[in-house]
Amino acid sequence: MAVSIALSVILLLGVEQLRTQARESFAQSISGTDLVVGARTSPIQLILYAVFRLGDATHNIRWSSFQAVVTHPAVAWAVPISLGDSHRGFSVVGTNLDYFEHFRYGDGRSLAFTAGHPFADIFDAVIGAEVASQLDYHVGDRIVLNHGTGDLGLAEHSDKPFKVAGILARTGLPVDRSVHVSLQAIQAIHLDWQGGAPLPGLSIPAEYVRKFDLAPKEITAALVGLKNRAGVFQVQRFINHYKGEPLLAVLPGVALDELWSIVSIVEKSLLGISVLVVAVGLSGLVAVVLAGLGERRRELAILRSVGAGPLVVLVLLAIEGAMVVLTGSLLGLSGLFAASFFAASMLEAHLGITLHAGLSPETLQLLLLVMATGFLASLIPGYRAYRLSLADGLTPRL
Repeated sequence: MAVSIALSVILLLGVEQLRTQARESFAQSISGTDLVVGARTSPIQLILYAVFRLGDATHNIRWSSFQAVVTHPAVAWAVPISLGDSHRGFSVVGTNLDYFEHFRYGDGRSLAFTAGHPFADIFDAVIGAEVASQLDYHVGDRIVLNHGTGDLGLAEHSDKPFKVAGILARTGLPVDRSVHVSLQAIQAIHLDWQGGAPLPGLSIPAEYVRKFDLAPKEITAALVGLKNRAGVFQVQRFINHYKGEPLLAVLPGVALDELWSIVSIVEKSLLGISVLVVAVGLSGLVAVVLAGLGERRRELAILRSVGAGPLVVLVLLAIEGAMVVLTGSLLGLSGLFAASFFAASMLEAHLGITLHAGLSPETLQLLLLVMATGFLASLIPGYRAYRLSLADGLTPRL
C-alpha cells in the first residue's frame, strides 16, 4: 500500500510541480523585453504571432514608425521582426543582429549557438535546433525559402537559395522552429515579386540584388527594451497614440498571463485527475486495512483481553495507517526529486520548462494535505475495530 500511495503522491506532486513551473516558464517565454509592438489588434493576437509564430498579423507597420519608436528617449533597444515566409513548414523570421544580442528567455538567458555564427551575408540563415534536427541540416547546407506560411502548395524563392550560417542551441521556444534571416534578405527575395506572386517576365538573379536598395519598407512587429522600466507606461501611451499609423504596444507579461488564463482549464483538469488518483490510493489503504480486520480479530481480541481498551486499539490502527501514509508520502517525494533531477534538462531543452530544486509552497501544502487526509482515512478501520467487542473476537466463526 505504501508503494501505491507513493505513486499517487508522485503523480499529484509531479503534476502540480509541472503546472506551476510551466506557468512560470510560459510567462518567461520572452524575458527582458518591456514591450511588444505591432499593428493595432488584440494583445493576445499580437503576442501569438510576434512571440509564438502562431497566426498572421492583420497589418504590418511601416519602417518609419519603427524608427520613431527606436528614437524615443526612453528606448534602449528595439529588435524588428518580419514574418510571412516559411521553409518546409517552419516560420522564417526576418530580423537584424540585435535579435541575437537582446532576445532573452527564461531567467534572462540569451541565445547560444551550437555551430556556426549569426548571419553575415544577405543569403545567410540561422536555424533553430528543431529545424536542424528534423531536416538534418548542418552549417553550410543550402536551403530555399517559401513565400507564405504552411507546408503545402507554396511558391518557392528557388532562384535565391540561402546558406545555413549557424544553428542555435535548444530553448524549448518557437525559436527552435524558426529560420532567421536578415531584413535585407527578406527584401532581396521579394524584389521581383508583387502582390504575393512573382512578376511575369522579371527575374533578378541573386548576384544582382546588392545593386538595389534593400532597406526594409515595413516589418511585422518589434521587441522593445527600455532604459528604465519605470517609464514603460509612458512609452506605451506614446506608441498607442502614435499619429503616423495605428499601433499597439503590450506588456508581454500581462498578455501572457491573459493567454494562460484561457488554457488554464487544461492544468486544472490534470490536477483534478491527480487528486482522484490519490483518493483511489487512500481508498485502497482503507479497504485493505478493513479487509485485514477479519484476519486480525483474534489479535485485537487478545489485546483487549490483556487490558487494552477500545480507544487504544483505535489509536494503534490509526498510527499504523498513518505510518503507511507517511512512508508512501516520503517514498513519493523521493521519487519526485529523482524524476525531476533526471528529467530537468530534457524538459528545459524540449519544452522550455525550467524545474527548480525544492518544493513550492503550493506543492508543500498538497503534500501536507495528502498526509492529513491519509491519517483521517486510517481512522475508519480504527473506528471499526473500536466497535468490535471482546466476545466477537474470541468467538470462533463457523
